[in-house]
Amino acid sequence: MINQTSIQYDQAINKCREIFIKKNNDYGTSWRVMRLSSITDQIFIKAQRLKTIELKGEQKIGDDEISEYIGIINYCLIGLIQMELKESTEMDLNIKELSVLYDQYIVSTKKLMEEKNHDYGEAWRDMRVSTFTDMILMRLLRIKQIEDSKGKTIMSEGVDANLQDMINYSVFALIQLDEQKNNKK
Repeated sequence: MINQTSIQYDQAINKCREIFIKKNNDYGTSWRVMRLSSITDQIFIKAQRLKTIELKGEQKIGDDEISEYIGIINYCLIGLIQMELKESTEMDLNIKELSVLYDQYIVSTKKLMEEKNHDYGEAWRDMRVSTFTDMILMRLLRIKQIEDSKGKTIMSEGVDANLQDMINYSVFALIQLDEQKNNKK
């Protein structure tokens, strides 16, 4: 099962990466002007929309849940990249540089998932997609608290670890939504 998770993880991330690269081809790295707090708010908007759709059972805008989880993943990666490049004033990154950074963070985030997945025995497979949304919202509140404290924590994980957890929760949601879609066929 763990090998299946690895394959499904890669498939989900490949879709996210493809969208990320295409959007960066269209818009460039205009997101480089964003502060981490603005990126956090963008992720919050997407997660809050997911929760609203889950609670109401309907939506009025065409973007589906899958698009929102992909957006969360890509904004989390933007956050990780921004944290690394915070000292840089370079606004434009070429696609090659961007791809290297994207892949670097995905490798470390997937490794984190595999370690936690080993210890938790794939418990995420028995969780509801709505729980992933709630876990993402909780992580966002943690990040906002860390940001409000100017990055100081006493014993908690930092912003980067919370961004990685949100990526992994979103990938789990994408895997489950894909499985649900395939089971309906």
